[in-house]
Amino acid sequence: MSDTGQGRGLADFIGVWRLEREIRHADGSDARFSGRAEWRLEGDGARCVETGTLTLPDGTAVQAGRNYLWDADLNVRFGDGRFFHAVPPAGGAAAHDCPPDRYEATYDFADWPRWRCTWRVRGPRKDYVMLGTYARAD
Repeated sequence: MSDTGQGRGLADFIGVWRLEREIRHADGSDARFSGRAEWRLEGDGARCVETGTLTLPDGTAVQAGRNYLWDADLNVRFGDGRFFHAVPPAGGAAAHDCPPDRYEATYDFADWPRWRCTWRVRGPRKDYVMLGTYARAD
């Protein structure tokens, strides 16, 4: 793990993490994701692959996954290469506009190597808070 005094670097994320997410919808319903996130070196950056079980508000459990591309500057792109957001190396705020919705994140690295990412999503189509907790699994 790097400790440059300036926060996290890409190398800090490489490996396997346990991932637990709580998704709290404005209508009072909740969903949960339980699984793993693995950052694998790829080209000049890394691919983050998330896999696990998403339990919907009605109790239905489905397999779910997604992947992102991270570069050395902690810029995150969707799996297809479109820019998503930049992770602040020391933790803090990030955002992504997906009109008409807005995604606002807070990264918290204070308990590294356990860390959190909280997304607040608002717009005419979406209204929820997603709390993700990552802990080393490897």
